[in-house]
Amino acid sequence: MYSVTKRIDFCYGHRLLDYEGICKHPHGHNAVAEISVRSGELDSRCMVCDFSDIKRLVKTWVDETIDHKMVLRRDDPLVKPLQEMGEPVFVVDSNPTVEHIAKIIFDFARSQGLPVESVKVWETPTSWAAYDGD
Repeated sequence: MYSVTKRIDFCYGHRLLDYEGICKHPHGHNAVAEISVRSGELDSRCMVCDFSDIKRLVKTWVDETIDHKMVLRRDDPLVKPLQEMGEPVFVVDSNPTVEHIAKIIFDFARSQGLPVESVKVWETPTSWAAYDGD
């Protein structure tokens, strides 16, 4: 099997509901996503996937959807006031953990036809979560 990985840097804010640690308070992260694409065969260019294809599809979406936004659970009391103030909010159905953000990026990349093997999101330089679809 062949694989390639594209790194995407982005920033986001979030907080976790129903959580007793310090992450229950609004805070932000300088995150790094690693999108790994895998295939048993190379295409006509002798590539699994061109890095620029991943960038064009996934980075563009991350930049427009998640980057510099507060990622909040749909029932978070902060959603409405932030939206009313014109602040950028990305609303999700589950707690916006780094695990959930990795799955959101994975699902989007797959929806674009990329043979994604996994998405790893580094929330800090020492902490990451991954989603591989299994």
